[in-house]
This record gives sequence, C-alpha cells and structure tokens, in this order.
Amino acid sequence: MNQNLFGYDRQNTWIHRLSGSSKLFFFLLVSIIAMMSYDTRFITLVLVLSLVLLQQSHIKWHQVRLVVKLIVVFSLLNLIMIYVFSPENGVAIYGTKHIIFGHGFYALTQEQLFYEFNLALKYFVTVPLALIFLITTNPSEFAASLNRLGVSYRISYSVSLALRYIPDVQNDYQEISMAQQARGYELSKKGKLSQRLKGAVQIIMPLIFTSIAKIDTISQAMELRRFGRNRKRSWYMQRPTTLNDWLVWLSTIIIVIIGILFFMLDGGRFYNPFK
Repeated sequence: MNQNLFGYDRQNTWIHRLSGSSKLFFFLLVSIIAMMSYDTRFITLVLVLSLVLLQQSHIKWHQVRLVVKLIVVFSLLNLIMIYVFSPENGVAIYGTKHIIFGHGFYALTQEQLFYEFNLALKYFVTVPLALIFLITTNPSEFAASLNRLGVSYRISYSVSLALRYIPDVQNDYQEISMAQQARGYELSKKGKLSQRLKGAVQIIMPLIFTSIAKIDTISQAMELRRFGRNRKRSWYMQRPTTLNDWLVWLSTIIIVIIGILFFMLDGGRFYNPFK
C-alpha cells in the first residue's frame, strides 16, 4: 500500500499498535481544541507534537506529498481571499491598528498578518493528525473499536468500507489514467493545461461507473451473507485495550485542559500580543 496516498500502511510502530478508537479520540479532540484556539503558543505546541507523532509513525513523503501540496495551495488561496474580503478583521479582533505598509481599506496591518498567521498554523496542525489516523489505522480494526464503544456494527462497518475504498479509488484512477494516456490523451506535466484538463474529464466518468459497479458488488455480497440480520457480530480484527491506549486517552484530556487554561489566561479564544 506504500504507493497509495490515504490507505492503511501496515507497520510495527507503537502508533500502529494503538486501537482505532484511541487514535480517533485523540484526533478529534485535539483537532477541535486546536481549531477553537487562536493562541499562537498553544497552536505551536500542538503543531510540534503532531509533527513528532508524524515522524514516529514512519509515514513516507511520497505517501502524503500530493495531499500536502493541495492543502498548501488551498490554504494560501483561502488566506488571500480572507485578506481581499476582510482586510481589517485582525484590527477588529485585537482592537489596535499598526500599519506595515499601504493606506486605506487594504493597508496591511500587523494585526491582520498575525491573525492570518494563526489561521495558517491551525490549518497545518490538523493535517499531520489526519494523516496519522488514516495511514496507521486498519479499517477493520477501527470498525471493531467503534463497535466496542457502543456504535452500531452497521455504522462501524460502513466507516470501515469507506476507509478501505479510498485507496481503491486511487488505484482505479491511476489505471484509467494510464489507459487514457495509451489512447493519446496527454495527462503528464509535459502536456498543455487544456490537454490535461480534457484528459482529466475523460477519467471522471469511467471512475464513477467503476465505483458504482464495485458498490453494487459489495452490497450484493453483504446481502447474500445476511449482513445486518443479527443484532451483534464478532470481529476478526480487534485489538485489546493496552496501557498505551490509556496513556493516549489521558494525554488527550490533558491537552484539552491545557487548551482551556489558555482560554482562561487570554480571557477568550484570542491571544493578543498588541495590548
């Protein structure tokens, strides 16, 4: 699976050995508290922690290269649009106005720059956490963990299918892309942008029909096996709760508490260095 972007990559790190529910608990709560906070100090701490965890999970650059590039592009575009439509949002939040250069409505201020810097940090805090969760979590084991937490096994299995289907879609895209290139559509970087866009359109429809066919096959197989007939089911992939899982749960709670303490220290969500 190493060549796939989002699929599960089987390795033997301590993060891979955690239960799926522990990783989901950490990912959701830490992401939420980081997105709520505008304290640069707290967001930076969470970012450093997420990068350390990313390194320890042994995720390779080729696995995340495309998604990181896309996130960088869309994040920059979003930051530019924020400045275009609301260039004084930082001034309104922090209550002061220190102009760096320019004049009038679009004068660049320290407050706006600081506000958008915090936004950029928040974007990149959640990216490593999401990648860690997606690439280190076995979909079947994750479904078993959700079911053990009380989630219906029908919902748990649906989540498992969705996670397992992501790398399948990517493989189908690559296969269709190679087939289209063999027919003369230029999809590589050597081609013109218009040619590449036209070739991409030729991929979308076959990809949709291929996906629908696979969904139909899976649903028929599940019906033949009487899926959903019983109220409970057993799981082949199920990890017992270990000491590391309890430590992850405890660490998550501590991080959330620290985030709340920063809220109290700042008197709100925003850290204001311009006071």
